Amino acid sequence: MTQYKCTLCGWVYDSEKGDDVHGIPAGTEFEDLPDDWACPLCGATKDLFEKIGE
Repeated sequence: MTQYKCTLCGWVYDSEKGDDVHGIPAGTEFEDLPDDWACPLCGATKDLFEKIGE
């Protein structure tokens, strides 16, 4: 599982946890998130995230 960090606010998307705010289930890889998905804290788009771990 991977983690991606928002370069604007520092929020971390962890594929093991998913994103409860947007109804993304645990186990969803970052690459599989919808194109219109955004950071639940600041609204940053996917292209503003950087991979930080596996």
